[in-house]
Amino acid sequence: MDPRTGRHAGRVALITGAARGQGRSHAYRLAEQGADVIAVDVCAPHDGVAYAMASPADLEETAAGIRGRGGRVSAHVADVRDPEALGTAVAEGVAELGSLDVVLANAGIGMASPDVSDAQAFRDQLDVNTTGVFHTVHAAAPTMIEQGRGGAIVLTSSSMGLTGRGGDGGGQSDGYIASKHAVVGLMRAWAHWLAPHRIRVNSVHPSGVATTMVLNDAVAALFSGPVDEVPDVGNLLPVGLLDPEDVTGAVDWLVSDDARYVTGVALPVDAGFTAR
Repeated sequence: MDPRTGRHAGRVALITGAARGQGRSHAYRLAEQGADVIAVDVCAPHDGVAYAMASPADLEETAAGIRGRGGRVSAHVADVRDPEALGTAVAEGVAELGSLDVVLANAGIGMASPDVSDAQAFRDQLDVNTTGVFHTVHAAAPTMIEQGRGGAIVLTSSSMGLTGRGGDGGGQSDGYIASKHAVVGLMRAWAHWLAPHRIRVNSVHPSGVATTMVLNDAVAALFSGPVDEVPDVGNLLPVGLLDPEDVTGAVDWLVSDDARYVTGVALPVDAGFTAR
């Protein structure tokens, strides 16, 4: 498809956690459909998690892929826990690309390192998965409001943001569940806040997705199987992990004009996990 005639032509999308996984998949799809992308990722280790974070090389690979699909890109290393750094990245991206129409608050963390305490694991989950989402939207919303042309925001939660399955009293599981539930509260509050400005806010709730957050030795140990085997993650449909592109399809629709009257919705993309 010619990106100049795609359904996101002329739009600029801010995507956090863009260096790999779901964020990269979303960036590629939107670029194919005509969008330009402000791609943000922390690109640094996080001592609180049990797997390697994305690298600057990963972010550059995403940027190259966006360009190869016809999109312009403004790539930035910034931590969503740092509102000043995130605000600078957004401001520079808008200055470079000209506007801001779509926000995908996608950055998040999962499996905690066994070396951190329950209390620290709980705080880390909230800091990235909830406070990071807060910082992302507040870095972007003033520009979207000032532009006066509406827009769309999608917050990445989880199937665990709609159910307490897996809660065990520990900082890892309970912190993740709490952080992803909190995203739903933010989505509903912001749907009210931003509706007068024709800015829609929704959340997407995947079950396990085949990204580094799940495909690592620490998570594999929970299922007593090797990392390259697809675990039974409790979906209703007879599938294991989703592909990032499965989530991207839902996100692509939510930010498109086809969903122009959809706001305040928590959309599961979970193979029936929350229905089981």
